Amino acid sequence: MLHHISFGVRDLGLSAAFYDAALGALGYQRVFEDDDAIGYGVTEGKDLLCLKLRPDAQPAGEGFHLAFTASSRAAVDAFHAAALLVAGSDNGAPGLRPDYGQHYYAAFLIDPDGYHVEAVINQPCA
Repeated sequence: MLHHISFGVRDLGLSAAFYDAALGALGYQRVFEDDDAIGYGVTEGKDLLCLKLRPDAQPAGEGFHLAFTASSRAAVDAFHAAALLVAGSDNGAPGLRPDYGQHYYAAFLIDPDGYHVEAVINQPCA
């Protein structure tokens, strides 16, 4: 349904460090960058998430968050741990979320600009 999403960020370097750590743990990478933007995804030149330098950027209001697909529970754990080392704030440690489903394993963070992000895998543990 979605082709990509863009976030305005106040400090592109700090946000890049956060997303390099968080998304790198999930297997995503920088697919482009210039002085005012950095894109993340899996294929060179095709961003799924774009960070755009905007000095007056503000996160979306209550109820908004972005969930990234993880390939394993270990990847969810790594997403959470890596991002906490780079200006991330904990918003829910890795673990099962039975209210969302029997196998829903997720971790929640707040990025340096205040955006709420999640990593999730929703399948039985192998």
